[in-house]
Amino acid sequence: MTRIADYFQPDSVLADALPGFSPRPAQTEMATAIATTLKKKQQLVVEAETGTGKTYAYLVPILKGSGHAMISTGTKALQEQLFHRDLPALRDAIAPEKQVSLLKGRSNYLCLHRLAQSQAQATEFTKLVQKQLVEVKRWSIHTEDGDVGGLSSLPEDAEVLPHVTSTVDNCLGRDCPDYEKCHLVLARKRALEADIVVVNHHLFFADMALKDVGFGELIPHADALVFDEAHQLPDIASQYFGEALGSRQLTEMAHDAKAIYLTELKDLRQLDKAADKLIGSLRDWRLAFPIDPQRGNWRQFAEAESVQEAAQQLTESLTFFRDVAKTALGRSQDLDTLYERCVQFIHIWNLLQDTQRTGYSFWYETTPRHVVLHQTPLQVADKFGRYVRDSDAAWVFTSATLAIGEDFGHFTRLLGLDDAQTLCLPSPFEFAKQGLLCVPRFLPQPQQREMLPELVQIATKVLDANRNGGTFLLFTSHRMLQLVARQLEALTNRPLFIQGSMNKRELLRDFIHAGNGVLLGTSSFWEGVDVRGSALTCVIIDKLPFAAPDDPLLQARIEDCRMRGAEAFTQVQLPPAVIALKQGAGRLIRDRHDKGVLIVCDQRLVSKPYGQQFLASLPPLRRTRDLQQALDFLNELTGDTSA
Repeated sequence: MTRIADYFQPDSVLADALPGFSPRPAQTEMATAIATTLKKKQQLVVEAETGTGKTYAYLVPILKGSGHAMISTGTKALQEQLFHRDLPALRDAIAPEKQVSLLKGRSNYLCLHRLAQSQAQATEFTKLVQKQLVEVKRWSIHTEDGDVGGLSSLPEDAEVLPHVTSTVDNCLGRDCPDYEKCHLVLARKRALEADIVVVNHHLFFADMALKDVGFGELIPHADALVFDEAHQLPDIASQYFGEALGSRQLTEMAHDAKAIYLTELKDLRQLDKAADKLIGSLRDWRLAFPIDPQRGNWRQFAEAESVQEAAQQLTESLTFFRDVAKTALGRSQDLDTLYERCVQFIHIWNLLQDTQRTGYSFWYETTPRHVVLHQTPLQVADKFGRYVRDSDAAWVFTSATLAIGEDFGHFTRLLGLDDAQTLCLPSPFEFAKQGLLCVPRFLPQPQQREMLPELVQIATKVLDANRNGGTFLLFTSHRMLQLVARQLEALTNRPLFIQGSMNKRELLRDFIHAGNGVLLGTSSFWEGVDVRGSALTCVIIDKLPFAAPDDPLLQARIEDCRMRGAEAFTQVQLPPAVIALKQGAGRLIRDRHDKGVLIVCDQRLVSKPYGQQFLASLPPLRRTRDLQQALDFLNELTGDTSA
């Protein structure tokens, strides 16, 4: 019988099947540990640094194992890469009999019923949405899986998509006339029949929290569960174990009511009026909040008289809407579903108004047009940990960033993984030869006004030295990003790629194509971005990524930590900042041929005692406080030693 380690030898079937495959001791160690975990149905937490080859390290034991397995990824992009690229190549080589399936959340699948509804009321839409609707209809005739990601003729955020996909709130379930042909139902059926199903973290927790009706059977079906990019799990779990309600959901419900009036119940004029009244109250509700998008403490903000008045008006509009819908129950399946949806929204709305309950953070966030209220549990360890212990399954959690130094306590404590084995695997890269870490001397403190011109000056010096390579400028706030971007536009003729100017995928593609571009990004570019070679030879980070002190969720966790008698800074604030910096730094060296410079523009890295925890978690690059050494290194990379 072939041992798992044998698959990672120079003369193995993998070496024959995968171009460029080469054995890595850490990869073999990880695969062997996972195979043991699967066999004994234990829990394993693995930090595998960049270059370890963790994807193959968990796929081989999963493919050679027995029973059903679920692999959950941090993003849809990684989910698709795994399903379309990595899994097929390995499966064909070592386990061609295994059936593999991809499953996304319901909003990724075309809803045939809502498409028909939208076509019936097309004249109510804008010209743009009408045009997009024609594209969707044309595509719907040919698609096999109904995944709207395959609608390449439309942008990712096309306005038509909410009109032709369903939510858990408006889905008719088995009562839908198109249930037998439903793309989502068929995708779930394939997932239940597969040996291995690839999902993402949001979908996993939607299922675990049983919020997605008719999908709760998938997780208990698994004998083994693997979570890639597992560092994201605590925050995502908190979202799904809490409650949230936004004005966008309520507005969509009102528009769905108007569609029912226009297409099915044309005599129910009162329903149209109730929808208009609700939409008006939602506009007033948004005006009760500051104009600029922000996050805030809902428990405190709810005490304002103007907010209470707007909330009362919205409560009355919701109640009126529910009562009107109730009068027509039984006349339309869509209306019956709408009524149930409204009752559920009113229940959540009332929960969110009762802000005196303990154990939760109550907070709000706004966009230019909408408001979302949140109730987030301060800890999920008991619930998640119990779920893991009670399951008869193996659980594997892996990421490049899970430990603080080599201590996994922060991660395992947040998820209640008291019985988990841990493994910390180093990268095979020669960081000391491949890169340089610079913390420039004489920088102002991050909050000082002088920091902006200093940051711009460092960036322009780097761009002068890094002529033929690409540069990332990673920020902890959108405000600083915009300030630096405005100044750089006047100071360089290098192509600038600014987050928000186009979607992330296009921005990254154009940056790589430019070869010597400058990309300015915030949190979404700190992780999950893979740029190799000279297209990225310098990463500049503006400051240590501590969460904003006025973040209401952070404040609640700090308060809860203090009440338990623990030290809030070391337990609540420091660990996620260390992991976030680790993620940002990980953008630089992506393979053994990469070279580059990491510049962190924050004196606290060397002046504060906690700076040592950050440094201990970073790749072992050569270090300097002299910016000129970093510039010289970049000049050498471009072959220009004149500077």
